[in-house]
Amino acid sequence: QVQLVESGGGLVQPGGSLRLSCAASGSAFIFHAMGWYRQAPGKQRELVATITNSGATNYVDSVKGRFTISRDSAENTVYLQMTSLKPEDTAVYYCNARLGANVYWGQGTQVTVSS
Repeated sequence: QVQLVESGGGLVQPGGSLRLSCAASGSAFIFHAMGWYRQAPGKQRELVATITNSGATNYVDSVKGRFTISRDSAENTVYLQMTSLKPEDTAVYYCNARLGANVYWGQGTQVTVSS
């Protein structure tokens, strides 16, 4: 049973930074892609950033230059370093992992950017 557990969310002031982590367990294989999505109140879940097991990354335009995704493939762990946070970054952030046709999700971690 694959499980993804996120950590690192919280309350931060505008302009601040947070680092999210997602640790996967229960898989004997390295996920070929991992990533982060977010869902703000009243909005659809959207992709934030993804990274493949070869290190190729993809970001939504609104976070480019502010967020950095990285991973430890051997540990099936993915990170999201978030800087220059804005109130519009407030959302529940979900970890995502893909292995073949299978897609796995974490339970989410709340990020609130407010003064």
